[in-house]
Amino acid sequence: MFVRLLKVFRFLLFFGLLILALLSVNATATTPTIEILRVEGTIVPVVADYIQRGLDRAESQGASACIIELSTPGGLYDSTDKIVRRILQAKIPVVVYVSGWAGSAGTFITLSAHIAAMALGSRIGAATPVTMGEEMPEEMKQKVTEDAAAFIRSIAEARGRDPHQAELAVREGKSYTVSEALENNLIDLQAVDLKDLISQLEGKKVTLDTGQEVVITTKEYQLKSTEMGTIERFLQTISDPNIAYILLSLATVGIMAELYNPGLIFPGVFGGISLLLAFYSLGVLNAYWGGILLILLAYIFFIAELFVTSHGMLAAGGITSLIIGSLILFSRSSPPMEINRGLIAGTAVLIAAFFAFLISAVIRAQRRRATTGAEGLIGQIATAKTTLDPKGTVLVEGERWTAIVDAGKVKPGEEVLITKVEGLTLRVTRKPK
Repeated sequence: MFVRLLKVFRFLLFFGLLILALLSVNATATTPTIEILRVEGTIVPVVADYIQRGLDRAESQGASACIIELSTPGGLYDSTDKIVRRILQAKIPVVVYVSGWAGSAGTFITLSAHIAAMALGSRIGAATPVTMGEEMPEEMKQKVTEDAAAFIRSIAEARGRDPHQAELAVREGKSYTVSEALENNLIDLQAVDLKDLISQLEGKKVTLDTGQEVVITTKEYQLKSTEMGTIERFLQTISDPNIAYILLSLATVGIMAELYNPGLIFPGVFGGISLLLAFYSLGVLNAYWGGILLILLAYIFFIAELFVTSHGMLAAGGITSLIIGSLILFSRSSPPMEINRGLIAGTAVLIAAFFAFLISAVIRAQRRRATTGAEGLIGQIATAKTTLDPKGTVLVEGERWTAIVDAGKVKPGEEVLITKVEGLTLRVTRKPK
């Protein structure tokens, strides 16, 4: 009897544990997961790859939704196109939450989301393609504007937003506040923060690219965040026109220092690394080769100035080439960008000051009497090794010379002043006391 009861107890215990395990698995399976991606800064290729990776992870884990927290002044057209197409084809609901500014490229990305939301005080718009550094030909400007307008209309229509208001952001560079964006059907929600946004997403219906209708569930949600890696953040940081310009300047200065003083090693290594990083950044930002060549020509002039006496002509030509190249460096990028004018001016002034100092030092050296060779001995102090009466031997900088004293007699160990060099004989006088 006791054995039978023990078996029944074991069976009930095993059955109870099995039910608890199943309930735990079911509870875990039904807990909605929300993936968070954070984008802050310029939209460049590394950002597009980051969003691609984040959405892939969210889809593979069956996330209830993916929220992209966005704050950007804009970015590259190709990278924006890649991000927009990936969001449009997403297999889960994608929410873009503008936490600061969604300018230019950010406008396209926001409108492509299944649900677009903005924080208090944020803004969206100003997506007109503009040129900086030089004027874009009217025909080219019209083509670029027409393409951007068609692109943003297609995105707005795909998401049921107002295509006319979206187009105004491109054609007229119009910007919208949170209330204006809601009123003109450009976004769906206004949220104080992420927590408020997630609470408002509960029960929202979205239609995916496949035509499937999905209801977002956020009750007792679990947040998962995919952050940019260290390398991704570094590559995004250097993908900036000002950083690219600084890297190019540091590279050429380092290489100049190595050429002027062979064997230092560190300036050459530092300059080489900076040059490679600069070329990466310039390539990402679609820099104009004309501007790059003018800047490189400027530094060739600077290097030549170190070895050729041009009385500053090469340095002046280099500074002129540097300024022109800097102004047009990103004039043909997409979208057009520009280097901070203060940075260009500061670089030119520092280089001009450096070469002014260098040229003045060379002139002073040319005017100064020689300090080496026979002429360099005049004015130096010698020590008598033998008696000078009037002829004898003196020691100068460790060398023995024949010397003739102009008057009197000099004993060994006394110091004399060299007044003249006649071949291999020194003319000396007693050192004044």
